[in-house]
Amino acid sequence: MTPIKYLIGDATHPQGAGVRIIAHCCNNVGAWGAGFVLAISARWKTPEIEFRAASPLGLGDIQLIVVSPWTVVANIVGQDGVGRDHKGNPPINYPALSLGLSKLAEIAKSTKASIHMPRIGCGLAGGSWPVVEELIKVHFGENDVPVFVYDLPAKGGAS
Repeated sequence: MTPIKYLIGDATHPQGAGVRIIAHCCNNVGAWGAGFVLAISARWKTPEIEFRAASPLGLGDIQLIVVSPWTVVANIVGQDGVGRDHKGNPPINYPALSLGLSKLAEIAKSTKASIHMPRIGCGLAGGSWPVVEELIKVHFGENDVPVFVYDLPAKGGAS
């Protein structure tokens, strides 16, 4: 089983050689404009254009967009709507995210790609990292697909 490697850096600048897939969690209503997608759109326009053109996508769907000869962005639909519902529940949908990760793991295994991501599903989607981390370990670890999770450097200095 391949462990997750944690890095300090920007997931839109994936490290390493070979095919690199940048994975992130999207919603099923076609909204794009907050969170990690802003970093993607700042670097490449095509992922947003293709996501909007294909929306609405179903829960568990994935969309792959080639942005350079060695880099692919994977839009994984693991979020049901945007914002919390009337009961205060976050929009993360773990079964849908799991399905999308499973599909992506098969593609990554067959293409010998590595996966690069922020802590998907845990920002605006409101997910729990220990839950998402376990899904990643199950789908990618058991398929021996290397996964790199990026955390941005801490802002500011000593106080």
